[in-house]
Amino acid sequence: FVDEFIAATAGNDKKMNAGLIPPLIDYILEARGLNARGWAVTPDAFRPDALPPHFSMNYKLIDEHGRQLDMNRSLVALRGEWGKEAKEEFAELHETPSEYTNLTDWTFGELPELMEVPVGKQTVIGYPALVDDGETVSLKVFDSAEEAAETHRKGLARLFMSQFREQVKYFDKNVPGMSQMGMQFMALGTTEELKRQIVDLTFERACLTEPLPTTPEAFKARCGEAKARLGLIMQEVCRLVGAILTEWQAVTKKLPAFKAQAAVVADIEAQLKRLVSKNFVVATPFERLQHFPRYLKAIGVRLDKLKANPGRDAQSMADYAKLWTNYERRALQLAKMGAVDPQVEQFRWLLEELRVGLFAQELRTPVPVSVKRLEKQWEGIKHG
Repeated sequence: FVDEFIAATAGNDKKMNAGLIPPLIDYILEARGLNARGWAVTPDAFRPDALPPHFSMNYKLIDEHGRQLDMNRSLVALRGEWGKEAKEEFAELHETPSEYTNLTDWTFGELPELMEVPVGKQTVIGYPALVDDGETVSLKVFDSAEEAAETHRKGLARLFMSQFREQVKYFDKNVPGMSQMGMQFMALGTTEELKRQIVDLTFERACLTEPLPTTPEAFKARCGEAKARLGLIMQEVCRLVGAILTEWQAVTKKLPAFKAQAAVVADIEAQLKRLVSKNFVVATPFERLQHFPRYLKAIGVRLDKLKANPGRDAQSMADYAKLWTNYERRALQLAKMGAVDPQVEQFRWLLEELRVGLFAQELRTPVPVSVKRLEKQWEGIKHG
């Protein structure tokens, strides 16, 4: 059955984008002729928590002496309970050799994806990453691939900046439109803080394209490629950040006139806080940051329409709120576990597109979105 299902769905990205469960249900009903008999299967039938406990794997947590610390059929629960402690102990037991600290150039040979690390009497798998220490970087090993990847990007960017000291010095005094952007940013932070973010994003865009360098030779080659692009990328970043701040400022100036619509104002203020925070330039994936001017413009369009049809706005807000609550609950769970789910992250940005579709349809969205479509997708994520 499994082989048949894989063969039937292979290459059908449209179906699989909804998660595993919806296409599996469709296949079961079709392949077994159950559609013709009027059968229906819902995603609830595939809830993992509905399985008898003995069908779930039992996980044991063992310390460096071989003693069992805990046991649970939920790996998520084990990670939530012990993850922080394990991370701290791993860091404590594995010290970074001095030759891998205070680095300003790639002097440590090839960087492997995995490393065997002695921890007590055991050898465990660790994930090496460069760590940004300010003016220099260090090479450290992490117990989590996700944490290592996130840390490494920042550390690698710092190492690149160490190779471009003259350019960094030039950018410090020559960021296009910095005075205007600094004034617009005043309610969020200082001009210097914004400038640092713009410079950091410029180097990220110029130097951190995939695949990331893993050898001294690849690092040197990337430096050569990036040098010619830095100026153009800086201009691109400044245009985008300037457009975002202009739209953000326009919306924040509009809001006080709608204080009688308290629920709408509260909803928009929460959205603005999520989008344009103090560190929004570097905290947001660039591919999403590019859409921020449209998201913010959509808020302005929403306000323009509000007085003409407040009932429709209220209904749209209620429809959106249900989906946002589902996402937010799941995102908080993942944050507590220190885990990342790309599908949940993608859904978060689809929710932003949904706001455009609900409140400012004329601005259009790059992908089709609707409440029903996202409800179906969430079911796939939840049970996938």
